[in-house]
Amino acid sequence: MATHRLIGSDKQPLPGARSIGPADPKERLEVSVVVRRRGSAALADRVERIATGGAELHLSREDFAQQFGADPADIGRVRAFATSHGLAVVQEDAARRTVVLSGTVTQFNSAFGVNLERFEHDGGSYRGRTGPIHLPDALQGIVEAVLGLDDRPQAKTHFRVLDQSGIAGSRAASTATTFLPTQLAALYDFPQGTGHGACIGIIELGGGYRPADLQTYFKRVGVALPTVSTASVDHGKNQPTGQANGPDGEVMLDIEVAGAIAPAAKLVVYFAPNTDAGFLDAVTTAIHDATNKPSVISISWGGPESSWTQQAMTSFDQAFQAAATMGITVCVASGDDGSSDGVSGGGNHVDFPSSSPHALACGGTSLKAASGKITSEVVWNDGASGGAGGGGVSATFALPTWQQGIKTTDSHGAKSPLQKRGVPDVSGDADPQTGYSVRVDGTDAVFGGTSAVAPLWAGLIARINAAKGTSTVGYINAKLYKNPAAFNDIKQGNNGNFSAASGWDACTGLGSPDGKKVSKIV
Repeated sequence: MATHRLIGSDKQPLPGARSIGPADPKERLEVSVVVRRRGSAALADRVERIATGGAELHLSREDFAQQFGADPADIGRVRAFATSHGLAVVQEDAARRTVVLSGTVTQFNSAFGVNLERFEHDGGSYRGRTGPIHLPDALQGIVEAVLGLDDRPQAKTHFRVLDQSGIAGSRAASTATTFLPTQLAALYDFPQGTGHGACIGIIELGGGYRPADLQTYFKRVGVALPTVSTASVDHGKNQPTGQANGPDGEVMLDIEVAGAIAPAAKLVVYFAPNTDAGFLDAVTTAIHDATNKPSVISISWGGPESSWTQQAMTSFDQAFQAAATMGITVCVASGDDGSSDGVSGGGNHVDFPSSSPHALACGGTSLKAASGKITSEVVWNDGASGGAGGGGVSATFALPTWQQGIKTTDSHGAKSPLQKRGVPDVSGDADPQTGYSVRVDGTDAVFGGTSAVAPLWAGLIARINAAKGTSTVGYINAKLYKNPAAFNDIKQGNNGNFSAASGWDACTGLGSPDGKKVSKIV
């Protein structure tokens, strides 16, 4: 049977990882196959018009599935391919354009022309592959991504914990100032509201929450306990580890920030495995959830663009296009490792999925306040050990129309025209030294990181959507760039190789929100 390489599917081992032999041939796994959508050109045109137009262009989830979901014939071809290799079809979802297949290592090796191995690295071990995926020519142009053969951790959390025993970054913890999310909402002049009637989807790739902690926390904040429910994706579930510095910290931070700002909104936490397949499946499940219908999604996980395959990044970006078409805002943390995004070598890297032009990339600031007013706000940068807001220029995504004419400012003050997608778009308090008071695994703590900024913005959007009633603001990037006066412009500080400047910069984007002004322009 003639085969071809699946474009963008090449994988390399994690840095420092070594193969210790073939994967167990009898090991069972599930793989997500993403097929092409109908009407791709029409969808791209619609999203472009939505960016500069209004809610009247939004589609319901049902109408979107009919117009832009997968062709049933394409799903049928994947089903026939699976059957020919002895693979079972676990799930078919035309709206998500996803077919989930189950089988053994031996069967998947044969079906996709790969050699699955076990790799060891400093962080543990994983099942992986090297090189591209191969598909029969009969599926050429039909299958756009095959994810899940490799189960390496795809993303990391973007929070930083204030070490209250002594030092956080380069400064003593005794100098720290902490805020409840409601206090930050007041400092940023968020419009009044509770988010009643809105739904916030929260993506999590591990860990969990304890209801007793939520009860204690929201009582202390002085707001009603939000309604929090979970959705299992690819067998993920609410499973607290008992380690506040691990994924539990991410889960609790996201719920507590979003819930404190929009306590009457419904919060749905989508738990999935931390793999490329699990991450994408969680995102697409949330976007196409016709039961809970989230109008805003908060994502605080990610990794450098260089750690992703092109097929995965394209699939995420397409999912965010779908979200834009259905009036869903996707808020994504821009990372906590400054302009390098944690990649060795000193070069510039941005974090994905925040670098998708269809996401609202959320960067970080350090904020001081007195008497209920902001007294200073600068770029968050605690140095190499303490973290800094992620930002820079994508190596993958083209320059969006709404960022044309913008310039970056490097650490020496030199300005250069932005050539590709710039990150972040917006920002908010992310410095652990001026961080968020939270409760995780029975312990009160102070967290920072851009992980807090994504749910902060999600809470703001939920308040705005609730006030709008039947309509939602959705894909707001273009409107924000047309109205820079709706932001507190951050003009001091750097995140490594980029410096703050008047207007947009690659450290804090347009700046932190003046919430009431934002509500009037979106």
